[in-house]
Amino acid sequence: MLPFDYATAFSRNIGWVTEPEQQTLRTKRIAIAGMGGVGGFHLLTLARLGVEKFYIADLDSFELANLNRQAGAAMSSLGLPKVDVLAGMARDINPDADIRVFPAGVSEQNLAEFFRDVDLYVDGLDFFAFGAREQVFRYCAEHRIPAVTVAPLGMSAALLNFLPGGMSFEDYFQLAGKPELEKAVRFLVGLAPALLHRHYLADKSRVDLKARKGPSTTIACQLCAGVAASEVLKILLGRGKVWAAPHGIQFDGYRNKLAHTWRPGGNRNPINRLAIAIAKKTLGL
Repeated sequence: MLPFDYATAFSRNIGWVTEPEQQTLRTKRIAIAGMGGVGGFHLLTLARLGVEKFYIADLDSFELANLNRQAGAAMSSLGLPKVDVLAGMARDINPDADIRVFPAGVSEQNLAEFFRDVDLYVDGLDFFAFGAREQVFRYCAEHRIPAVTVAPLGMSAALLNFLPGGMSFEDYFQLAGKPELEKAVRFLVGLAPALLHRHYLADKSRVDLKARKGPSTTIACQLCAGVAASEVLKILLGRGKVWAAPHGIQFDGYRNKLAHTWRPGGNRNPINRLAIAIAKKTLGL
């Protein structure tokens, strides 16, 4: 087997980044909570970008229903912890990668350790993991850690950046103190105010927020990874325009449409408030 050489392995990145920028990416540490739908693709995409230091967290193991969309899901990985499988895949790309796994997921008890010396956070948590997500984004805001979330919706990627000194996750989504089902509605509306994905749902019976279930595609998950990695590159290298909340961007591959939204006040914005009210009435809340 040929010996690993960082410069050669990532030499084809040079041109879109400079050699000094590539070395900068190599020194940065990224935290990713969730190794499921989008999180695994985030890790592998960033590893191929040449990022070499990661903290990754997930408490689940792979199961058969993950095969349609998750990067580490295969017949050979069923029943295995997601963090271990994805860490192995990333080290197969870069044997020198410094990856620490958090097999119990993220919680209030380990947030300080999970974010120790971290330069940026990329969200990969399950859609319905509201408690963990609120804690994670609150910690990022308090400790001035840039946070990137890109949601897989239909066959689209919906981007929101939360940057130090800017609008926080809680200010934007207004989830605190709300019942779980209303949090789901607020999160969905806030993630993609343009709702580009709403036009082509083929079987509406498969969406059940009360049962915490919804359809998903690998199309969206892989789009999300590319979008997130682009934002990570710009933030870490300090180049290119980075739109932060209350700005949001959604690209839908099925409809070939791009929407750039601006919702001052986040979910307090009258447009979002109306969308939330309609969704709540539809769900009987």
